[in-house]
Amino acid sequence: MPTTTIRLPDELKARVTSAAERTGKTPHSFILEAIAEKAELEEQRASFEAEADVRFANLLETGKTIPWADMRRYIEERVAGISAQRPVAKKRRG
Repeated sequence: MPTTTIRLPDELKARVTSAAERTGKTPHSFILEAIAEKAELEEQRASFEAEADVRFANLLETGKTIPWADMRRYIEERVAGISAQRPVAKKRRG
């Protein structure tokens, strides 16, 4: 495994050490976990944005969308445990 040096300001190093001790980890493993979590969040954000771009392109191409009121009602019913019929995308007006 290649080595990477990270220079931490003293205050951040103290915070990392303290947090690592509270979680029963070494500072090294705590830092690795934190970097992995940050990378995962960035990957999720990039995936979310890519999916949004695809959906927006589809909306522009077809002109079909689901009105927010219909989608909100569907989501609220699902959260409440009610068997709800998923709204269908329709051509938007105007």
